[in-house]
Amino acid sequence: MLQGRNILPTSMYACLSGMNTFLRSRPPSAQSRISNPYLRPETRLATRQIPRNNSSTSHQTSLPFRPRSYPVHPAITNLQIQQFEVVPFTSCTATARPSPFCCPNDLLFPITKSSAHQQSSPSIPAAMPPVPQTMKAIQVAQTGGPEVLQLKDVPVPAPSAAQVLVKNDFAGVNFIDTYFRTGLYPASLPLTLGREAAGTVVASHDGSVPVGTRVVYMDQGTYAQYSAVDASKVVPVPDGLSAEQAAAVYLQGLTAWTLVREAADVQPGQWALVHAAAGGVGLLLVQMLRIVGANVIGTASTTDKCELARKNGAEWTILSSGGDDDVVARVKEITGGHGIDAIFDGVGKATFDADLEMIAPKGHLVSFGNASGVVPPVNILRLGAKNVKLMRPVLNGYIAERQDLEKYAGELFELVASGKLNIAVHDVYPLSQAARAHVDIESRKTTGKLLLSCE
Repeated sequence: MLQGRNILPTSMYACLSGMNTFLRSRPPSAQSRISNPYLRPETRLATRQIPRNNSSTSHQTSLPFRPRSYPVHPAITNLQIQQFEVVPFTSCTATARPSPFCCPNDLLFPITKSSAHQQSSPSIPAAMPPVPQTMKAIQVAQTGGPEVLQLKDVPVPAPSAAQVLVKNDFAGVNFIDTYFRTGLYPASLPLTLGREAAGTVVASHDGSVPVGTRVVYMDQGTYAQYSAVDASKVVPVPDGLSAEQAAAVYLQGLTAWTLVREAADVQPGQWALVHAAAGGVGLLLVQMLRIVGANVIGTASTTDKCELARKNGAEWTILSSGGDDDVVARVKEITGGHGIDAIFDGVGKATFDADLEMIAPKGHLVSFGNASGVVPPVNILRLGAKNVKLMRPVLNGYIAERQDLEKYAGELFELVASGKLNIAVHDVYPLSQAARAHVDIESRKTTGKLLLSCE
C-alpha cells in the first residue's frame, strides 16, 4: 500500500497528461520527474493553511491549489489524504487515445471510504456537536424602525457543494443594516439582517475549508446562529486573534483600509479629515491615516468623542456640533489655507457642502455613508473649480477578486497583530437585543464597534 500523496504524480497526473502507454512500459526516471511539469512539487495538492500571527505569513491564505496551465479533473479537487491502492489502467486502451480529461473511475480506490465520498451531504466529524434542525435568527417581515426586528426560529440553512456551514459566534452591527431595515436599500422580505460574522466551520462538502477552522466572512444574513457561506468568501482567523476581535475589525477594517489605500491613495504628509472620527469606521480611519503618515483632523459631535479620536491618532479635532462654518474656518486655520487633500465622509447629506469648501485643489472627496441622509444629486460643475475627485466607493468592488480579499485581510490582521491598530468595541448585545443595538447605532452616541453574540 502507498500513501495517496506518493502515487498521485505517477498515476493521476499521468492520466491527465495522456501518458498511459508510456507509463505501462516503464516508470518515469528521476530525470523525467524533474522535466515533467505535472510531477513538480509545486503542482501537488495543497490544503488551506491558517495564517500564523506574523508578518511573513499572516496574509498568505489561499484556496486549495488549482493549476492554471492545464485542466484539472474534479476528482482531484475532492480527494482527501488517505491510503490508496494502485489499479492498472484497464479503462484506457492503446487503440483509443485518452483525452487529457480522462480520469477513470477505477484509477484510485480508497481503502476506507468516508461518508463524504459516498454521499453529497457535508461531513461532520463525530467530535463536532450535532447541528440542530432550527436556529435563532433576527428577521424583518416589513420595513420600519427598530421594532420590526423579530427573533425567529428558522431552519438551519443547508450548504451547497460550494459552501460551508458556519456556526456564528459574533455578528457585526453596521449602519448599512439600518438601511435595509428601513427600506432605504430595497431587499426581498422576509429578510435576515447582517453583513459579517466570525465563527467556526461545522460542515464542509469537500474539505477545502476543514471542519473546525475558525473563520470570518462577509455575507448576507449573519444575524443568526448558523450561516451557509460560499467557501471563497471565508478567511481563516489567524492564531492569536479572537472571534470577537475578528468580527469587530473585519468589515469596517477592510472598508477603512481600502478607502485609505485605494480610494484616496493617501500619501505621507497629506492632510486628511475624518468625519465622525469616534465611530466604528472613524476610529479605524484615524489610526490607519497616522500609520501611513498623514496629518489627521477628526470631527466629532461631543468633547468626549473628540478626546477619543485624539487618543487614536487625530492630531487635531473639531467639534462638529458647532456648525459647518466653524468646521470650515478651523480647517483653513489648521492647514494654513491649504485645505484637505483627502476627506472621508460617512455622514453624508449634512456635511457634503462643507466638504466642497474644505477640499484642497486636486483633493479626494470620499463619500462612503449616509448617517445624516443621502447626498442629493450633485451638479458636476461644482467639482471643476478645484478639480475635485469625488467618489462613492463600495467595499465589494475592492475585494471582488480572491487575491485582493486575501491581500487586504492579511494586511489588516497584521496591523492588529502588531499592535498598530486598536480595536474598540462599544458593546456586545445578545442576539435577542438586536433592536437595542440599532437604536444605539442610529443615536450616534456610540463609539467603536457594536457586536451581537449569536450563542
